[in-house]
This record gives sequence, C-alpha cells and structure tokens, in this order.
Amino acid sequence: MDLAPLIARKADRFRELESRIADAGLFDNPRQAREILFEHARTRELLDRWEELNKVRRDLEGNRELAGSNDPGMAGMAASEIPELEAREETLERELLLLFLPLDPNENRDAIMEIRAGAGGSEAALFAADLYRMYCRNAETVGLKVEPLESSSSELGGFREVIFKVTGDGVFRRYKYESGVHRVQRVPATEAQGRIHTSTATVAVLPEAEEVDLELKPDELRIEVCRAGGPGGQGVNTTDSAVQVMHIPSGMIVRCQDGRSQQKNKEKALNILRSRLLELKQREEAAKYAAQRRSQVGTGERNERIRTYNFPQNRVTDHRIELTLYNLDRLIEGDLEELLRALQADEMSRRLAEARATLLEPAPTAG
Repeated sequence: MDLAPLIARKADRFRELESRIADAGLFDNPRQAREILFEHARTRELLDRWEELNKVRRDLEGNRELAGSNDPGMAGMAASEIPELEAREETLERELLLLFLPLDPNENRDAIMEIRAGAGGSEAALFAADLYRMYCRNAETVGLKVEPLESSSSELGGFREVIFKVTGDGVFRRYKYESGVHRVQRVPATEAQGRIHTSTATVAVLPEAEEVDLELKPDELRIEVCRAGGPGGQGVNTTDSAVQVMHIPSGMIVRCQDGRSQQKNKEKALNILRSRLLELKQREEAAKYAAQRRSQVGTGERNERIRTYNFPQNRVTDHRIELTLYNLDRLIEGDLEELLRALQADEMSRRLAEARATLLEPAPTAG
C-alpha cells in the first residue's frame, strides 16, 4: 500500500493541530490541551521521518547510479555508502510504520507500583521485599525518583504489601511489563534441610491518574480516620493519622497510615484510589476491544505468571517472551536493562507486525 495518501492526511491533521495550538483558549481544558500537544509532537515526528526517508531513498538511488560509473574511484565510494543507506532506509521504514500506530496515552506518565506477597507465607513476603529493593535500585540507576506510599511489614522483615510511586521521564513505559505474578525458587534462610521452596509475589504497575482523568465525587467516597496500627515509633501510631477511603460505587478500599500527617495520608490514599480506578476503567475498555480482535500473547494480565527467579541456578526466565538469562545475582540488585530491552523489542516487533497488517495489505480487487 502506498503511504503517500496517509502522509497527506497526516499533514492536513498537523496543520489543524497547529491552528488549535495557536488558539488562546487552548489551556481552558488542560486534559484536551495535553492530548493536542502530544498528538502534535507525534505527528511532526512522523512527517519528519517521512521527509528523511525520501531523502535517503533519493541518495540511495543516486549512489546506485554512481556505483555503475566508469570512474573507479567515484564508483567505489558510492558503492561503499550503499549498505549504510540501505540500513538507514530499513530503520526509517520501521519507525514510520510504528508512528502510524496509536500510542498508549499512559506511556509518559508516572507510575504507582504495588507489590503483594502471594503463596509461600513468610518467604513470599521476603521475596516481595527483594522485588521492591530491585525496582528501587533500578530506578536510582536511571535517575528516577521513588516515593513510598504505603506498606505492611511481615514478622521476618519482608512486606505483605508495599505501594510506591515512581516519577521521571517515561516511567510507565519502562515498568509496564512488570505487571503480573513473579515466582521465586530458592532455599529459604529458615530451611534446615536445604530444600528449595517456591513462592510468589504479585506486581501491579498503574499509570498515575490525574484529577482530570477521573473525578472522585465527594458523595461517592467514605473517608474514615483512625489510629495507625503496626510498629510504633515517631508518633505514627499515637495519633489518629491513618486514613481509609472507600469508593462506594466500586467497593474499592484504600488505606494509608505510613505518614504522621492525616492530610498527607489522605492525599496518598486518593492518589492510589484514582490510579486504581483509572486502570480498572482502561482494563474494561481493553477487554471490550480484545473481544473483537485476535488474542495476543503476553497481555500483561495480573493473573499471569510472567517470570521465574531460580536462585540455585542463578537463572531468570520471562515466560512471555521465552527468554532465559543467567544473571539473577545482578538482576535482583537492580540490573534490569537487558530484560527490559528484550521486552520492549518484543512489543515493538508485535506492533510492527500489526502496522504492516493494517497499513500495507493490498486493497481487495473488484470483480
């Protein structure tokens, strides 16, 4: 399929977006303004790629002609540049196809991450703590900020639950693949016979919701304050600082008690609630969409076992892309880069296949 007509429509849309950006009332609706600016930047990127691709194609055509020249020096120089130009042409074609696909609007958002101990008792709670440290260290290495929101400790120093916020550039895009069930196989410190135990922890990565995404109506909320429980210290459990928020229509409950300030705990609870409700809404919409199209591998649903961490063999396996690495000792210390790159590459390959299917299939002939 010739992309030129699609590019022409994108150019028309770009001019329309520029006109809307020039409107003095653009920011009267902050959410709409953000969407317009985002689409404008992405459309400009697509048009720039198209222009560059055409230039590379012209250069490639010229070099191929020169390669057949009677001047050996000129022909040799032109021929030597052809492989690089061909590689650049292939890269630009790939990038252009991906830019035609609608981008997940959540990708550049900050994220709220929730880790909960699953099957395995105290060992599962210790594993949840290991995962929390792993993500914190990884975020540190790439300049992201981690803010603890809520946690529930276990007796042996692990976490029954830990919720935290990660802020920075492209956070949700980076960690969205981590949602799911993580399984660990190792010998617990309390195991006298040296037997390997299997435990699990669940990770949820939620795009942080803004007030413009979801309006929490006061009459749909039941907010209660009470004395914080758990380990004491610094007045946390000596004042009525714990806040529990219930969203009546959904029955969803969020409780925050980590901070000493009732107001801060309320803000954190509302932030978590808003993000959970946004994710629920998006999951419902995605389910409706998925029912109308072919199912895909690796949907990231929370009930999927996405990864196994085998400590005796220093092995980590991501089951969605069938990737096995023998660097668990480094990975658990925060070195997630190789794994994250592989997951991103897999998603891009699937998105590229989708782009080719939707954009490049020949139109059916009449008859």
